[in-house]
Amino acid sequence: MRAVTLDSVPATPAVGEVDLPRPEAGELLVKVAATSINGFDSATAAGYLQGMMEHRFPLVAGKDFAGTVEALGEGVEGFAVGDAAFGVVMKPFLGTGSLAEYVTVPAASGVAVIPEGLNVRDAGALGLAGTAALDSVEAVAVKPGETLLISGATGGVGALAVQLAAARGVKVIATARPGTQADFVSALTDAEVHLVDFTGDLEAQVRALAPGGVDAALHLAGDGAQLAGLLRPGGRIASTLGFGPDAVEGQDITAYSVMADPNSQTLGALATDAASGALRVPVTATYSLEQAPDAFAAFGAGALGKLAITCS
Repeated sequence: MRAVTLDSVPATPAVGEVDLPRPEAGELLVKVAATSINGFDSATAAGYLQGMMEHRFPLVAGKDFAGTVEALGEGVEGFAVGDAAFGVVMKPFLGTGSLAEYVTVPAASGVAVIPEGLNVRDAGALGLAGTAALDSVEAVAVKPGETLLISGATGGVGALAVQLAAARGVKVIATARPGTQADFVSALTDAEVHLVDFTGDLEAQVRALAPGGVDAALHLAGDGAQLAGLLRPGGRIASTLGFGPDAVEGQDITAYSVMADPNSQTLGALATDAASGALRVPVTATYSLEQAPDAFAAFGAGALGKLAITCS
């Protein structure tokens, strides 16, 4: 089958031929219709995950997937051949990812059925970013009327977090450069989003909107310590970038280091919202599998939202 592979890391992803995978006990074989690029994939190619996870070469990259169940491994329950499924590849090693025509995934974790009303392209771009966004918003437990600062609002995780927070009646302050970035974030939700330019005096802009400090912040990009300094006493910050409790020791704030947990319940909730139109998957460009290296380059250059890849 065709797949996006790495023969070593760090390296530039390339499209080549690899053996078709077979589902082991407890696994599904999914014919991939769509996937997407995530920061995790970029970090893998850059070699940042060496020493953190086992790498099996040639390494097929990719975490997100959406497609059709083609075969069941021994003992699989809850799925049938022909089911439309999506999710995140959840394995303890890197090497058999979803940027390919087929992928094997554990049936017990990281996979859910695609509901009616959710197209396969959007499903293939929802799993990891959606889970990271939802887990981050829930970590800081924002309530209606509270103020949430989202740093990194123009990325896939941030664009989904803006929508999830706004739907909870939260006052959202989001980072974006004036122009294309600001227009993108403003269009994510009908609710008002207060924009601040991270290339300017971020503290002055945020303090103008929240003089006593924001109630909570999401650290999806930028300087975690700077964001923590913009919290009110007793405020909360959630980070997907490793900024955790040790970084705020002795301060009157709480920090959460978020590791996305794409369990079936979370995936199902995200998919239901996306299918109903309550949540928009912010796909801004679509590439073929053969164009995947171009998608990696665009992601590295700071593309807005999610970059989808169609595999069939």
